[in-house]
Amino acid sequence: MMASSKPSPARTRTRTLFRLRPAVPYAALAGILAAATVLAVAELAGAFFTARARPLIALGSTFIDFTPLWLKNFAVETFGTNDKAALFAGMAVTIAVLAALAGVLARRRWALGVAAVVVMGTVIVACVLTRAGASPVDAIPTVLGTAVGIAVLRGLIRRIPAAGAETTAGTTADAGADTPSVPPGGTRTTRRGFFAAAGLTAVIAAAAATGGRAIAAARSTTAGFRAALRLPASADPAPALPAGLQSPVSGVTPWLTPNADFYRIDTALSVPEVDAETWELRIHGMVEEEVRISFAELLDSDLIERHLTLTCVSNPLGGDLAGTAKWLGLPVRELLARARPTADADMVLSTSVDGFSASTPLEVLQDDRDALLAVGMNGEPLPPVHGYPVRMVVPGLYGFVSATKWIIDMEVTRFDTQTAYWTDRGWAEQAPVKTMARVEVPASFARVPAGPVDIGGTAWSQQRGITGVEVQIDDGEWQPAVLAAEASVDTWRQFSFRTPELSSGNHTVRARATDPQDGVQTEARADTVPDGASGWQSVQFMVE
Repeated sequence: MMASSKPSPARTRTRTLFRLRPAVPYAALAGILAAATVLAVAELAGAFFTARARPLIALGSTFIDFTPLWLKNFAVETFGTNDKAALFAGMAVTIAVLAALAGVLARRRWALGVAAVVVMGTVIVACVLTRAGASPVDAIPTVLGTAVGIAVLRGLIRRIPAAGAETTAGTTADAGADTPSVPPGGTRTTRRGFFAAAGLTAVIAAAAATGGRAIAAARSTTAGFRAALRLPASADPAPALPAGLQSPVSGVTPWLTPNADFYRIDTALSVPEVDAETWELRIHGMVEEEVRISFAELLDSDLIERHLTLTCVSNPLGGDLAGTAKWLGLPVRELLARARPTADADMVLSTSVDGFSASTPLEVLQDDRDALLAVGMNGEPLPPVHGYPVRMVVPGLYGFVSATKWIIDMEVTRFDTQTAYWTDRGWAEQAPVKTMARVEVPASFARVPAGPVDIGGTAWSQQRGITGVEVQIDDGEWQPAVLAAEASVDTWRQFSFRTPELSSGNHTVRARATDPQDGVQTEARADTVPDGASGWQSVQFMVE
């Protein structure tokens, strides 16, 4: 029996689409490929400039700056540490749609298509030039990419096959579609010729983008310098850790968070590459003496080492945006003592190399807590994603008001005269960490075998410490959990609890912590905005 030569439904639909209105899908594809060329050429050219010249990063950063607060919160709560990947996916879809429309405009009237591409390029240039530290030369890659993109769009539009044009050897496309204008000198080709040109354009654009990233990586000296860096010994090593820090319940988060697993929440779409050899921190403003310190001088200072727990204000009940690491750094109070803030100052505005800023109460940076300018994390130089070469670490405050990564500037000022990145967007000026208990085992909706059930988790209340954790099964009485050892009031503390034998079916476990200052963790539920979530976490599980 001979095989049927009837085309598949999917192939038939594709052919139908390109025959009913031949020029429209071709033009849309031409616009998308032209936009891809703009970005790819700019990426390649940008490899010879600074990271600020990269158009996608500039676009994404500008989008973040103007994103409504509710959408930012939705992204963090929905995607967690994958929020940046979700942003890039959304940007790709948006750019593709706009580029397709530009292609259709160019097919109908060439001048309108050119205008659309120029407008898109102008928007990108504006985004690039408004980034922190940008200069006019950073616009060159985008300008070059826009020019090449227009040429690509012109070439592809000219190759759109007209209705009735030959599509394959000996066949013609259906006639009857409109015949829009083409650029002067335009020529109509076969469908096969158009797709050949489109495919070649896509390959070249992908090669340009890949090559740009490779060249940028090869030209960067940051990775090599960091790999060769040997941190100095601490003048004041971290106190020895007591035994029994880890909860005995299998599956509970490690007490010490590995660098690779430490949460990352920041506004940087591309990790800033900071040259440690030229890095300098400036402390100025309401001070009697301006202080500047280089990375070499910082390493030569009397550094201290401490285990500290950091928590993100975006952490929902039961969330994983918290971690504990061993930090090496210089106490901020020592540099402030050299600068001698004036009596009426009450805030330090710290700024990152990428323009992010945080407002920290001055008194917090001058008291006896271990607020650090950190250079090391768990025995190695700071990973790039966690602020290399220098970042702030302040126990007791949520990160958005204290933990500035890639820090380059500290202005001593006042809360009533200066605002920071997140306070401008509706978050609190001052945000001490709230007492919180997190049930980690069993996981939500876990199925556990019949019999007693092991409950385990972690609690934190930086600067106050955890003195107790209680567990409630279903609607029963609150019962004390067994606390693991405590390293310090600035680190989290784990707990465990074994239930009596539970009946088969669904059950709920809740946990609440107690600190010596504020007492029992509040039951009142609050969203993460403006100063952190509160309430008792509930975890449902099933006993089989």
